Amino acid sequence: MICFLRGKVLEINNDNIVIDVRDVGYQVLVSHIEDFHLNEEVLVYTYNVVREDENYLVGFKSKEEKDVFLSLIKVKGLGPKTVINALSATTPNEVINAIASNNVAFLKKLPGLGAKAAGQIILDLKGELTGSKGNPKQYEEVYEALKTLGFKGAAIDRVLATINEPGATNEDILRIALKRLKN
Repeated sequence: MICFLRGKVLEINNDNIVIDVRDVGYQVLVSHIEDFHLNEEVLVYTYNVVREDENYLVGFKSKEEKDVFLSLIKVKGLGPKTVINALSATTPNEVINAIASNNVAFLKKLPGLGAKAAGQIILDLKGELTGSKGNPKQYEEVYEALKTLGFKGAAIDRVLATINEPGATNEDILRIALKRLKN
């Protein structure tokens, strides 16, 4: 297995870079293409995906991002390309905070993730990434309460996706959401 690559960025494409490591070019799929610049010396942590019909490298600027990626690909129904696509819209810290605070709304707004996958992520990874257990239905309960109060679904989703409060109660989340919805 290739654990990391150290070399110079030779190419930057839509979703991947080519790294020159001692005159060998490695194509690496990355989540945040904007983090890389041509001719820059980089250290990229890698994960080698080997399947019956494909073989490619996935790369990360930080060990933390690789660790979150490795945890997410263990979740039933999530493959490496779906996870790397989802990570392109967020940071490892935001994912960990969303899991810790049972924020399904935040996770389901990430590219390639729906409500079912977001709930499964929280169920599978809550204890592993955050050291605690929780109720993945928490944000759904707050959503229903806000809908009962007359707020529209799109506005509720937008506000709940911005709230990451580990250890917050339903009442705490409802209070924060109401304050943001009124502004």
